[in-house]
Amino acid sequence: MAFAELLERAGGVGLFQALQVVTLLLPSIFVPSQLLVDNFSVATPGHRCWVHMLDNGSEVPTNLTPKTLLAISIPLGPNHEPHQCRRFRHPQWQLLDPNTTATNWSEAATEPCVDGWVYDHSTFTSTIVAEWGLVCDNQSLKPKGQAVFMAGILLGSLTWGFLSYWFGRKPMLSWCCLQVAVANTSTVFAPNFLAYCGLRFLSAFGLAGIILTTATLMVEWTTTCRRDFTMTVLGCGYSTGQMALGGVAFALRDWRALQLAVSTPFFAVFLISWWLPESARWLIITGKPDRALQELKKVARINGHKEAKKTLSMEVLMSSMKEEVASARAHPSVLELFRVPTLRRRSCCLCMTSFAIMFSYYGLVFDLQNLGSDIFLLQVLFGAVDFLGRGANTFLLRFFGRRVILATFQAMAGLSILANILVPRDFQTLRVVFAVLAKGCYGVSLTCFAVYKPELFPTSLRMTADGFLNSVGRLGAVTGPLIRITHQVLPLLPPFSYGVIPIASSLVLLFFVPETRGLPLPDTIQDLEKQRPAVATGNRREVVITESTWF
Repeated sequence: MAFAELLERAGGVGLFQALQVVTLLLPSIFVPSQLLVDNFSVATPGHRCWVHMLDNGSEVPTNLTPKTLLAISIPLGPNHEPHQCRRFRHPQWQLLDPNTTATNWSEAATEPCVDGWVYDHSTFTSTIVAEWGLVCDNQSLKPKGQAVFMAGILLGSLTWGFLSYWFGRKPMLSWCCLQVAVANTSTVFAPNFLAYCGLRFLSAFGLAGIILTTATLMVEWTTTCRRDFTMTVLGCGYSTGQMALGGVAFALRDWRALQLAVSTPFFAVFLISWWLPESARWLIITGKPDRALQELKKVARINGHKEAKKTLSMEVLMSSMKEEVASARAHPSVLELFRVPTLRRRSCCLCMTSFAIMFSYYGLVFDLQNLGSDIFLLQVLFGAVDFLGRGANTFLLRFFGRRVILATFQAMAGLSILANILVPRDFQTLRVVFAVLAKGCYGVSLTCFAVYKPELFPTSLRMTADGFLNSVGRLGAVTGPLIRITHQVLPLLPPFSYGVIPIASSLVLLFFVPETRGLPLPDTIQDLEKQRPAVATGNRREVVITESTWF
């Protein structure tokens, strides 16, 4: 916990922290566009079979209207609209007789769309679904493609956790921005869906590193009293990106133009990110005190803290972090999270929480087309309520503990999803209200979880724990969309799972995870053991820090 004192010697919270927040806010705004762009680029437009008589200009009879030709060429589907996946083998001229009943034609021979499909371009001029025919018998390729993308984030979360420990937070952030920019820009040249999925996997792999390193850099350069505020700002950046995506997708209806629009900004973020200093906390823990001292003095200079030349020295740094450096000499692994009883209990509980949030969250946000016809407005609405939810964290975290907020809003999100099961599909407005309420609750939950997570692990294991928990969460994100495949057989299973699992997770949090409000970040495992008795005095210490670093 001694690093908090070193940070105070470097000026506490000042201009540097403000510039850092602005810089890290940029990738945070563009990340949601990568995560949720499939709602638009892989949207399924209205479609029907291609038929010679209707769609081949040289064969169209001049004495029949298109509506009449459609009636004799395409059978009606379950919703009494033209069937999307079947066509008559031969024109059913008897259907022109007004006395013909459904029995006379419903048993007529039909066949699949062997000549392809005709798509409705009123909403999108081009989508990946229409480009490569991901409909009817191939419709399962769409959730599989989304699962490949989420698998990339899953593997990336675990990999970047280790790499950022060995090579640092800053280089990994810059590299990941470049990887996302190159991989996702290349998708517009993909010759087929398999190549597209491969490039999206590489992009997702890099996105995981951006999410991981931005949050960690923000936390490790922020004092205790400002940690919840800066993480809330970071979360609001994600919400802003969700709203912006709805507007960009509305303006760009072609999937290639949309992919370029959401990918090229990462080239700029790659260039801007190089000014950021490396985490001094990480440099000290990994045995690089000289560089750590340089970074601390750099921060002090930016913050205008002139006394740092006298108060910051190698002797002060080494004496302050002596215990922390000694405890971090052993190389961390995922197994370290389960060897000590305190860490084991926290890791298991947070694994369930991370899985539950991401499982239910992505099951909800990837299902926009089933919530309403105007998916652009829904995306903006989801982003707006997410912004309000995340922004509310600034006030909620001041008056309530992290554990109570996270558990409460998780449970509320689950109850909103369960309530939607009881609402008939005809009541679209009410269904949207419950879905938006659940999305807002997840906005609060995700931001609170981002604040809560690093406060429960020591510095030497923080990135490893963050990467591992993100991987578990992304496993939930992979499972969430895939479980919708069972909708045709068990229609209640997906929404029931999305509602019950987060409610169960909230109960586990309340009973088995400690509160950390007002406590400095732990640097060693011994600090974790000291947290429990420190809770009683944590609030008073928080007030003192707030008064000295308020800005």
